[in-house]
Amino acid sequence: MNADIQQRIKEQVTTHPVVLYMKGNPQFPQCGFSANAVGILNALGVKELFTVDVLQEPEIRNGIKEYANWPTIPQLYIKGEFVGGSDIMTEMYQSGELKKLLAS
Repeated sequence: MNADIQQRIKEQVTTHPVVLYMKGNPQFPQCGFSANAVGILNALGVKELFTVDVLQEPEIRNGIKEYANWPTIPQLYIKGEFVGGSDIMTEMYQSGELKKLLAS
């Protein structure tokens, strides 16, 4: 595990209220799961979304999987806490839980 990458990820997730590690960017997601994640955050009116395109940064792509111990991309962090990937985001969005988490 690369300590520099882990430190960089930690800084990203703790200095921004909402962070999404995704394939592509919010305007041009490069996979359906990333597009779904962005769609959910847009639907919830998230204005301060910090995204990292893991396709542009392969070391982050590998590092984020270790950081959260979660094998897939996208990954959502709110206030420094790992929330989950696309499926978990969808479930939390449908239940209203994600909206509450963003509002807190």
